[in-house]
Amino acid sequence: MAGETVPRLSWAEVCARRLERHGLAAPLARARPAEVVRAMGGVAHAQVLSAAELSIGLRTTGVTRADVRDALWTDRSLVKTFGPRGTVHLLPTQDLPIWVGALSAAPPYMSTFPEDVRLTPDQTEAVLEAVAAALEDAELTVDELTEAVVEHAGSWAGDLVMPAFQGMWPRWRQALHLAGMRGVLCFGPTRGRKVTYTSPRRWLPGFQPADGPTSLAGVVRGYLHAYGPATPQQFAHWLDAPRPWAAALFDSLAGELDQVEVDGTFAWVAAGDTTAPTAAPRGVRLLPYFDAYAYVVGNQPRELLFPGRAAERALGNFQVLLVDGVVAGVWHQRRSGRKLDLTVEPLVPLPPARRRELDEQVERVGVILEGTPRLTIGTVTVGSHA
Repeated sequence: MAGETVPRLSWAEVCARRLERHGLAAPLARARPAEVVRAMGGVAHAQVLSAAELSIGLRTTGVTRADVRDALWTDRSLVKTFGPRGTVHLLPTQDLPIWVGALSAAPPYMSTFPEDVRLTPDQTEAVLEAVAAALEDAELTVDELTEAVVEHAGSWAGDLVMPAFQGMWPRWRQALHLAGMRGVLCFGPTRGRKVTYTSPRRWLPGFQPADGPTSLAGVVRGYLHAYGPATPQQFAHWLDAPRPWAAALFDSLAGELDQVEVDGTFAWVAAGDTTAPTAAPRGVRLLPYFDAYAYVVGNQPRELLFPGRAAERALGNFQVLLVDGVVAGVWHQRRSGRKLDLTVEPLVPLPPARRRELDEQVERVGVILEGTPRLTIGTVTVGSHA
């Protein structure tokens, strides 16, 4: 880029840009759940559905947890499956061909199990074939799916060799996450308290993964829209992929990307997407469990997102108080029927204007979760992770 002027952005501008893209500066007006999830680059760690419901609801207007559930189980505009990093994600159903194409084209996950436990490549493919056959027109619990996989692939698939909690899991379950990432399975509606799995082809007729290069380019663009400017190393961290591979991927997309400078560090955005809001990042937000984790994985550098005491208290699996785009405390909730007791532990002073914003957030949390909230301001104990 010799002779060219590289646009410069400050961290404050980058922070304001990301907040705006995520619907955290102001809610994305009238956006439906699938549109919000697309803007976020997927909702990560959605195994706790109530947290995912709150993440989505806080970013738009007029949406409650019932609307998110309808999007999942009624109109099927959202799909719950295994996405980046092999973690449970909510993704827009219409985007699933791109996601599966990209995750299938990324370098495969290297098993850390001992050789006598791990699946061979042939066994992995046999399991994926068995899962696809079993779920073609069914919603099965993991135990029912185990029976079907063993019947289709062979008894070796059911060998109890995987250490898990207080027992052992069957060998085939090493490929459970991969089956989701390959588009072979997704989550179905719960049956009582039991999780079920089904085939995404039941909800997206004609589903086929998009080709690898097209898919990877699409995922990079979506990631940079939500989290850019970003480096290939940060993208690799978000996707859980090797850094050299991510660097080569960005090089291959050089014609579709623009370089910018952020406080002395060079990073990338989608071509032509170099603008940022002129106003400084402002606002008080309550981010639920896993939202903070996902926001950190994509939102780098971490030390700027968790300044000062926040790095001591709020790093990890916490619900966090966000003030002007950075973490400024933690919060907890307890539900009893329709009653929602929320305790916020700020790390910074909350003058009257900020307290009013917090009160508004608490009311919004109550609307989304369909409960009656009550706020208590607590005191943070730095170093405590209770």
